[in-house]
Amino acid sequence: MAQWALVTGATAGIGESFTRLLASKGYNIALVARDEARLHERAAGLREKYGIQTFVLPADLATKSGVKSVEKYIQSYEIEVLINNAGFGINKAFTVSSLGDEQDLLNVLVRAPMRLMHVILPGMKERKSGTIINVSSVAGFIAGGTYSAAKSYLTVLSESLNTELKGTGVIVSALCPGFTRTEFHQRGRMKMKGLPSFMWLNADKLVAQSWKDAQAHQPVSVPGWQYKLLVAIVSIAPRSFVRQIGMNVRKKQR
Repeated sequence: MAQWALVTGATAGIGESFTRLLASKGYNIALVARDEARLHERAAGLREKYGIQTFVLPADLATKSGVKSVEKYIQSYEIEVLINNAGFGINKAFTVSSLGDEQDLLNVLVRAPMRLMHVILPGMKERKSGTIINVSSVAGFIAGGTYSAAKSYLTVLSESLNTELKGTGVIVSALCPGFTRTEFHQRGRMKMKGLPSFMWLNADKLVAQSWKDAQAHQPVSVPGWQYKLLVAIVSIAPRSFVRQIGMNVRKKQR
């Protein structure tokens, strides 16, 4: 019997790439996102191409009710793979952004993945099987506002759980991509024209690398030589330098 995978932010970008990768490996897919029409469109495409089963779960993870609906689904079914991918960015400085937007960002990037992991892990531990990939970002290694702070939380928690669950058959890994060709920056109205072409990553390739790294029990996956180099530099650079990188990146996107 085919196992089930649940992907949040499943209709576009990295999340959509994960649905195709997992479907190609024979997993049935539960798709979570806000846009119900788009969810059904993506689900139909997966069923037609890969011959799998799908389940559509419309939910706004910025809301308590939205997260709760996904929690209830996880508690009712045996989910073998969880991909915490849903997310967005705010293209304003913290001091002038909307408090509501800042709270929504934390709800989606921090509260939702934390709660979904907390709900799903006991069952995975009992079965001694399961994989969780948290889509974080290289932004978590620099200082670039609330987004960086939220992604840092997700990366560190993933590393901690990877170590805590060693030997249990359960894998937790953080995917930390850099700039990726998806709808993310367009939706956030971020200016990206000045970014050199070699800094852009392909979603399908980084998702494949992330899955490979997770199955090798790697706590963190950083696809692309350019971002591996960036993370290496940031890890040894003075924090004043790291803070300046964060500010420069944020300013260029506005």
